[in-house]
Amino acid sequence: MTDCPSPVNSQAPTAVRGGNRVVIVTGMSGAGKTLALKALEDLGWEAVDNLPLSLVGSLVRPGDGVPRPLAIGVDIRTRDFGVEPLLAAIDRLMAESGIDVSLLFLDCDDDVLCRRFTETRRRHPLAMDRPLLDGIHHERALVSPLRARADVMIDTTNQPPAEFKRALANRFGLDADRRLVVFVTSFAYRNGLPREADLVLDVRFLANPHYVPELRPLTGRDPAVAEHVAADPAFTGFLNSVTGLLEPLLPRFAAEGKSYLTIAFGCTGGRHRSVAIAERIAGWLREHGSRVELRHRELDDGGS
Repeated sequence: MTDCPSPVNSQAPTAVRGGNRVVIVTGMSGAGKTLALKALEDLGWEAVDNLPLSLVGSLVRPGDGVPRPLAIGVDIRTRDFGVEPLLAAIDRLMAESGIDVSLLFLDCDDDVLCRRFTETRRRHPLAMDRPLLDGIHHERALVSPLRARADVMIDTTNQPPAEFKRALANRFGLDADRRLVVFVTSFAYRNGLPREADLVLDVRFLANPHYVPELRPLTGRDPAVAEHVAADPAFTGFLNSVTGLLEPLLPRFAAEGKSYLTIAFGCTGGRHRSVAIAERIAGWLREHGSRVELRHRELDDGGS
């Protein structure tokens, strides 16, 4: 999922009409910018890669052009790139009436970025005369303000291309339903926290099915495991506390214009307790009318 400097759309860009959506796609080199632009193009977006910042204003002119949403790829290889100029350009776009602007930041662990550059035998743009890892560290420090400002952050470290494209479709699909999307995920603490999580809840206090021989090879998707977790005396109180927290928060998030919320449940191995809880909460959310996407990181990515 490494990116490359060649543009996704070889045709000359055209201005977009007011009322269109604009997403600025940026992030770490090698984190998947080109794949993201191609996926957005498949979703109906017009994609333009490495557009000089000085041309952004002329490309996006309210009242002109065709009614297609526009995805603009920008990274450290972009001509006249700078964090402050890019943020200023975004602020100018947001000030225009009728333009819905989002900043998408793609991130990835340093060791995975190193592996991607090594496997593709490509040079990191900031490591021409220094070790690869030094260039990655330099870039991470340089673009950190963009990550902090991002409306959407996707960590591609453990995401296969199909999962990455599905995440983009969920966030940037062009269907008419613009309700808050709640992403529920389970994970293993031993493999690190999901970077995209807004709320993280630790369920390691619940009875662990791993120590029940007949349950160990199963997962939290299996009814026997779900029943074992639910039999813990602390389960009901915890579940009620979580739903009691979410019930008033979700409408407030939506009212503030937040489009995506990620809730992560973690346990030791990411196979039993966190999976069972994530399944239960996702079901509750659907019953209460939320748009829900469910992912089990360790199961979906083939983890143990």
